[in-house]
Amino acid sequence: MRYAFWPERCAAPRIFPRSFWRVLALAFLATASVSIGPAAAQTYDPAYPVCLHVYGRGASYYECRYTSLPQCNASASGRAAQCAINPYFANARVPAGRLYRRVY
Repeated sequence: MRYAFWPERCAAPRIFPRSFWRVLALAFLATASVSIGPAAAQTYDPAYPVCLHVYGRGASYYECRYTSLPQCNASASGRAAQCAINPYFANARVPAGRLYRRVY
């Protein structure tokens, strides 16, 4: 069946031109890439076992530069800060052998 308003070389009429779909796809990709946002940096430095959590007016931050709790406490005295054990300390080792000791 042949329709009078379709050109001979087209199988079906195009509602939107190809350039419209390209612009729509680029707009979608641009919106998706902007909405992802920046990645957050790692809070704890895995090189040191103790971190100092400093509380500020606008922001709080961690200083993971201490090798012991007394060293950190000396730095925290007189400041709005507290010391915390670094959960991501790289040199933390699990003792070899059995993990649990049996008590008889």
